Amino acid sequence: MTKLSALEIHEKLKNIDGWEYNDNALHTSFEFNDFKDAFSVMTRIAFEAELQQHHPDWSNVYNRLQISLSTHDANGVTEKDFKLAKTIDDIIEGDQ
Repeated sequence: MTKLSALEIHEKLKNIDGWEYNDNALHTSFEFNDFKDAFSVMTRIAFEAELQQHHPDWSNVYNRLQISLSTHDANGVTEKDFKLAKTIDDIIEGDQ
């Protein structure tokens, strides 16, 4: 997978809401009603990430979930990261 340039990343970010690029990765965060809701979404994301064989760096404290995406093998952001970001957004939108 080829690492995208900063210009390519910023262009692609125009098509997804709530994500930003810094520190060589895509980042977003979500807030849920409670821990159970956050963990439920994390579980659904985990299954999809496994199917894509691409796994997020994430942290969860109670009802907050922070996610970072980068392709470690490419040492930066690739199409794989945007694909997983879209999948995550679809899961979140379906949860509301």
